[in-house]
Amino acid sequence: MAAALSRALKLPGKKGSDLGEYDPLTQADSDDESEEDDLVLNYPRNGLGRDSCLGSGSSKLRGGRPGRHIGATDEVQDEEEEEEDEWTDQLASKSRKGRDNLKGGQYWSHGDSAIREDRGGAGTSGAAGLGAHSSEAEEKRRRVKNAIRSAFFLVPLACSTLILLLCAFLLPCQKAELEKKLQWERALGDAGGVTPPALALWDVDGDSVEDVLLGVTEWINGTHATQRSKVYSAVAVCAVSGRVLWRKVMNESVMYIQCGLQRGTQPSPVCLIIGKSVLMAVNGTTGKKLWSVVLRNIESQAVLLPDIQDDSVPDLLVATLPANETLDLSLTLISGLTGKRIGHPVPFSLTGQGKLIGPLLHETQLGAFYILFGLGNVQAISLQDICLRALGKLPKTRAVRRKDESWENLKKTNLTSFIRIYRGSERVEFLLPLVAGFGNNRYSLDPASNLNRSRSDWVLVYGASILSVLRQRDLHKEWTFSSAPIHSQPALGHFNNDGVLDIFFQHSANGTMTALIISGSSGSLLWKADFVCPRLVLEPSAISTSSGLSAFLFWASEPIRTQGNVAKTTMAPGVATAAPLIRKLFLMHPAHPTVLLQLSSTTDTAVTSAVSYLEHLKDATYITVSSRPMTDSEPSTRIVESTSLRVAIRRGQTVLLEGDEKPGGAAKLSTMEANSFFRRLSFKRQEMLP
Repeated sequence: MAAALSRALKLPGKKGSDLGEYDPLTQADSDDESEEDDLVLNYPRNGLGRDSCLGSGSSKLRGGRPGRHIGATDEVQDEEEEEEDEWTDQLASKSRKGRDNLKGGQYWSHGDSAIREDRGGAGTSGAAGLGAHSSEAEEKRRRVKNAIRSAFFLVPLACSTLILLLCAFLLPCQKAELEKKLQWERALGDAGGVTPPALALWDVDGDSVEDVLLGVTEWINGTHATQRSKVYSAVAVCAVSGRVLWRKVMNESVMYIQCGLQRGTQPSPVCLIIGKSVLMAVNGTTGKKLWSVVLRNIESQAVLLPDIQDDSVPDLLVATLPANETLDLSLTLISGLTGKRIGHPVPFSLTGQGKLIGPLLHETQLGAFYILFGLGNVQAISLQDICLRALGKLPKTRAVRRKDESWENLKKTNLTSFIRIYRGSERVEFLLPLVAGFGNNRYSLDPASNLNRSRSDWVLVYGASILSVLRQRDLHKEWTFSSAPIHSQPALGHFNNDGVLDIFFQHSANGTMTALIISGSSGSLLWKADFVCPRLVLEPSAISTSSGLSAFLFWASEPIRTQGNVAKTTMAPGVATAAPLIRKLFLMHPAHPTVLLQLSSTTDTAVTSAVSYLEHLKDATYITVSSRPMTDSEPSTRIVESTSLRVAIRRGQTVLLEGDEKPGGAAKLSTMEANSFFRRLSFKRQEMLP
């Protein structure tokens, strides 16, 4: 019965060693624990195999464990197993070929794993074969990963190295080539004596370098050999090469050139060319005339005003002073868009004497606009009053209609429109805004520059020898400094780190030119040096350096050194100290105030100059306009010269101002240190805020 029951239930049995009959009940009783162990050990790791409880056929031991045999031996089952083994071999062979063709990490499927496990006949050699293939694929994946990681590291490294090499070799070559191009000299027209010509700096060709615009006078021969006539023109010269960009012929000499007027959406800069009786606007790129207006006896540069006509273009103001008549100075409003006059000229009867001061635009702390002007004195009038007199009505612009009560209260009486800024027994020589860079390009029509200038305090020079700083908030003098007569307009820069602009100026007396720097905050003397008088009146210049302090540039002759109480010069014997033939350009930096750097020397007479900053090079160019005297072979000529300051510094010579050089190489060491410092000098754009 037990045997019948076993066959009916198809319970697993256990064969004896003699391959005879076996008792399933005895097998069940005796091998329960071992069978459980076998089932646990034989359970597939990644799922159920073909020999699991869901598969057909007998159960086989995984991995070919000894002591376990394959089940039934009937022929049908053997044929099925042989067919199944052939199918398994084919499938395993395909699986191995597919795995060999794969690159990168690929996982085997569960079915493939189970088929490989079913090949128990392979035994240990089958497992070893799979392990070899697995190790080979893993090694390939590892090599691919290492190659990719190396590529990710080496490719950026190679690119960075290439960029560094380009920056190290190509950029310095381009920089040196550009510095070389900035060194040029060009003859333009007749020398014209020592009268300073009109000069302006503005980038008109779009190369990010400020070009030179100059008023030129030339002589041309007429129909007869004895007939000669003058031709006046405004010339734009490229600052990089010195070539002439355009030339605009005028009917009269050019007094002022101003650039930077913003005229709607026009991308090209607009420049003003001002003569004695005409004001002309031209395209700064081509020199083509945009508009012109004829006036009478123009005496000033154009002043940039807010938009009076509400046409989105700033308007202009010009002062005229009729000759041989009463001192009736007129202020004329001009449209910046069309060049037409706005209303009528506004006349003012002036009682002072001296040269014309201004006009200058000033914006008070409350946002009210006033015009400063005068003859030997300084007075102010509201822009609202000027527009009301010119138009007969108030302008549309709200800012122009505003007044500042604190300024209006400064009027002496209610019967006058004038606000007294300065009036005294001594004439005013100079009145300039206390802002950096004003002396380099003071006639610019750039709105940002004009905004800063219109909100600053002022440097006031009066009596030819008294210098003061005038506070704009209450018109009181901050301090006063007295000196010998001041003949040229001061330059403004930072000699110390107090954040207030200091004042560099020169005065000449008894064959000696003295250069001084006065503190802008206190009026105290910061620096002083004496030179042989160069017999020229030329404004100094200042440009900011990377340290935050300014470098000061000025023309002089040989320095005068005092040993004891005896003045000593370094000039050659037989050369008169009152009339030096060689004039030198010096650079002084506050870090080494006792050492000057001589940048150049010439026998020409420099009549005007300006400094242009080059942002992409951290450099600056020094533009000089000189009169070259006539020789046997050439007539007198006006020379325009451009000099890169960094190139000039590398070629410059240090000059000690102290006369008591110490023995033992102390002075030489100081010169070497200063020389090294100058060669490391770089420049930056001066801050426009006061």
